[in-house]
Amino acid sequence: MPKSPQIECVVDAKARLGEGTCWDSQAQCLWWVDIHSNLVHRYDPRTGQSHRFETPSLPGCVAVRRKGGLIVAMDRGFYFFDPDLGRVSPAVETDITSPNVRMNDGKTDRQGRFWAGSVFESKTEPSQPLGALHRLDTDLSCHRVCDSITCFNGLAWSPDSRVMYFTDSATPYVWSCDFEPDSGEVRNRRVFIDLSSIGGVCDGATVDSEGYYWLTVPFKGLVLRFDPAGSLTSKIDIPTDVPTCCEFGGPNLDVLYVTTATLGRTQEELRGQQFAGGLFAIDVGVRGLPASRFLD
Repeated sequence: MPKSPQIECVVDAKARLGEGTCWDSQAQCLWWVDIHSNLVHRYDPRTGQSHRFETPSLPGCVAVRRKGGLIVAMDRGFYFFDPDLGRVSPAVETDITSPNVRMNDGKTDRQGRFWAGSVFESKTEPSQPLGALHRLDTDLSCHRVCDSITCFNGLAWSPDSRVMYFTDSATPYVWSCDFEPDSGEVRNRRVFIDLSSIGGVCDGATVDSEGYYWLTVPFKGLVLRFDPAGSLTSKIDIPTDVPTCCEFGGPNLDVLYVTTATLGRTQEELRGQQFAGGLFAIDVGVRGLPASRFLD
């Protein structure tokens, strides 16, 4: 990877909470969300054009469907979304009951299942571990995989789909788990990365073709790359302090797209950050892995 990779703001979106990056290899475009603006974005790097589509509630993450359109983890469940028609239809409700819990980070695995975790979010109550990770199978059955999460993030899989990674952003830890590709079973969770030495937490993440795990560190302005043993190998300083999610895209999957946020930041804190809330494209010198479509 170049020592000083080229970083460009390709969409000056001023997003409140950019998240949920998903590259569509067929359409050659990047989907991402601005959660607290109720928006889904589509960016076409061939033309430089960006379009945004409103959603009826807070979208946590998206994936492209084999049947067309998107699957969106939103509010307390999963929804089908046709952006061009603005049509949203319920797919599956989860077992979320708390009014302070909503769907958050997620993506498809290589078997075509859609995974999304939830987050506890309240302006008046202290954080509580009421979130969980849900797996939506291709037959539209929904399964609760793990509990006691405050803010689910960082979902990714190793290239051979034998290891799954995720984090609870209320902690400094990223965990790795043994993953069974055929069944979607997750077991043997252990600490993979501990960010407590830098006072950081992990937000969105992805894995490259070499099996290295890339993560964003909000409020530190960092994107970090770790090898499969959990050792830090590279660090990128982002020109705004709240990077939130990352994914590889482009015709050769060699561009790392990074979303950012302005939510909760004061004007003083954002001083000098011209492109805060923007979508960034970074030439990192390695390739990612293609995202799978949701195979419902």
